[in-house]
Amino acid sequence: MKNEILFRIQKNFPLVAQPFDAIAKELHTTEAFVLSTLQKAKNDKIIRQTSAIFDTTRLGYTSSLVAFEIDPMQIDQAIEILNSHPGISHNYERNHQFNIWFTIAVAPDSLLGLNKTIELLAQLTHTKNHIILPTLKLYKIAVKLNTTHRKETKEKIKAKKFKALTLTEEHFRLIKLLQHNIEFVSEPFAHITQYLNISYLQLFEMIEELQEAGVMRRYASILNHRKAGFNANAMVVWDINEEQAEEIGKEVASFSSVSHCYLRPKYDNWQYNLFSMIHGKSHEETQSVIDQIKKRITHNGYMPLYSSREFKKVRICYFSDDFMQWELNHI
Repeated sequence: MKNEILFRIQKNFPLVAQPFDAIAKELHTTEAFVLSTLQKAKNDKIIRQTSAIFDTTRLGYTSSLVAFEIDPMQIDQAIEILNSHPGISHNYERNHQFNIWFTIAVAPDSLLGLNKTIELLAQLTHTKNHIILPTLKLYKIAVKLNTTHRKETKEKIKAKKFKALTLTEEHFRLIKLLQHNIEFVSEPFAHITQYLNISYLQLFEMIEELQEAGVMRRYASILNHRKAGFNANAMVVWDINEEQAEEIGKEVASFSSVSHCYLRPKYDNWQYNLFSMIHGKSHEETQSVIDQIKKRITHNGYMPLYSSREFKKVRICYFSDDFMQWELNHI
């Protein structure tokens, strides 16, 4: 039952006044059992965070995946510098010449912009070489670790059409609240309705607006991969022909073990343009998914990049003064 609960809160968190009661009824158990199960998982650091997941670009931020080549003897100092930037949400050491991989976002009012910020970080960390890998096309982003015993499945990836929405000050106030971790209590959204002085009906109508506009991707719990038993998580990069990218990207994204799938640029020193994150409980399980994908797509080569160390994995805190303060401290 624990695994079913953990799987459920990753997929489609009920946006109702009493979400844990809704989950309990769906799984034929009690709200008290669901709450105690989730609180224990949180205490055991299996659950990292339960909050809204926003689309960085639709909030006006500019972002990219970046790979640095850093002298192994200087990694600790470099990581301290990189992790100090509030827009770096994920930072890993991987088994490649480009050994430090991180995602970075800069705020709409950034004084430097994305590329100059990356150049500054490269200088501060004495990076030997680096590549900037922005998203050219997104095929999938949905981290849902299969905590059940269900076998690898294929998913239908549907293109979404979003409604136009002009964000108001009220929306911004809500976004600032929704991005924070909720407590595992019967009515976890009560403090938001009280703070904004709105009803539950108004709250969920506004959340629906954000989702329909693509500003908010979903509301979900994110698990700590290793604590949840997923110890072989690989960023598998593929060299594909860009003319076939749409077809191949959708095929790779359809595997349930693939949480992220993007098309990114190639360079003279980097020939892989399709990026896929694959999660498995063992190297054998992860390799099995890779082997299945290999049979389904046309590619010129691939490379699994396993993370040897995790330095940072957090949600970006949007509209925080920390972004401007970091720039002012380093310009």
